[in-house]
Amino acid sequence: MLLRLRPRLAAAGLGLGVAVVSEPHLTPAGPAEASAAASMPHRRRQEFLAGRHAARRALRAVGLDCGEIPRSGRLPVFAPGRPASISHSSGIAVAVARAPGRDTPLGCDLELRPLPRGAARLVLRDDEEGLLYDTCGWSVTALFSAKEAAWKALRGPDGSGAPGPPGNLRDLRARPSGEGLRIERRARPAHAVRVRVVPVGRGVFSYVVGRSAV
Repeated sequence: MLLRLRPRLAAAGLGLGVAVVSEPHLTPAGPAEASAAASMPHRRRQEFLAGRHAARRALRAVGLDCGEIPRSGRLPVFAPGRPASISHSSGIAVAVARAPGRDTPLGCDLELRPLPRGAARLVLRDDEEGLLYDTCGWSVTALFSAKEAAWKALRGPDGSGAPGPPGNLRDLRARPSGEGLRIERRARPAHAVRVRVVPVGRGVFSYVVGRSAV
């Protein structure tokens, strides 16, 4: 289902890469990846390597080669001119990469395990709760995933230019916009992105498609 989204993302100037933890040849692409993976439990190591493979596939989809992808803390560090965004869920890794010449802020999120309605308080503030009951019927899972994708896109200068990330998902405000959502920083509403949310099985895949005007 994810792979069928490739034409839609390509139309937005994005490459899509997918990998699964059960692939037989998930190996580090260099010493930095090997060093990071060495101390991880087996499951986490497979997720880490699958995410790197997904990112390289996303970059190849937009015509860019990429070697190993080291990390700083828990965040991947991409070579200049080769940015991507990675997400994992239930043994599947997905990544999006930006085509050369585009300036789309990058962010994606995969959630294959639906969240309960009670988790809304961890994601939404009072002024957003109507989204759960409007004609679109946004689920808590969809809103969580959309905000996760937006958080990644808005966390630094490669996104909308705002210094530093929002503190948490409740520091972002979601509003319906066309076929998706406009998600802004509450403290800086001018820093906003447009996010598409696509059903995938019982879950969703969210990705940023561009900046959003006030």
